[in-house]
Amino acid sequence: MIVNTAEKLKKLYEIDDHLWLEETIKLLKEKKFNQLDLENLIEELESLSRRDKLALQSLLNQIIRHLLLIQYWEDERETNYRHWQSEVISFRGQINQRMTTNFYHYLAENIPFIYTQARKYVKAKSGIDTFPSECPYNLDQLLDEDWFPLV
Repeated sequence: MIVNTAEKLKKLYEIDDHLWLEETIKLLKEKKFNQLDLENLIEELESLSRRDKLALQSLLNQIIRHLLLIQYWEDERETNYRHWQSEVISFRGQINQRMTTNFYHYLAENIPFIYTQARKYVKAKSGIDTFPSECPYNLDQLLDEDWFPLV
């Protein structure tokens, strides 16, 4: 009977993943662990972890982009400073609401990659190539809601 329930759950996953999720939550709450579709549950948890990390990575990328524009794109600074600053404030608020110790360590480890992507974007957007090759900001500065580079 237990295998049969897990097999039904596996089939349900292919038909209606939302209903599968509801049934899985119900089984977890009832502590019926041996009736779970572990294969798909693991896949969903891994996907959730990747999705959360990518969301935070994207927000940090946006913060870096706008800080670089503020600091280095002098020709557009007067016109766009307030917009860029407000974007940084918004992205910081979003990222700080989701921040955990694990996410902090993940972002700290991945700043070089995130910075490279952000730098490519602002280089293409601005047409200038004066951005540092390595990130000029540390993670605490990037997340600090009151910090902005001197211009």
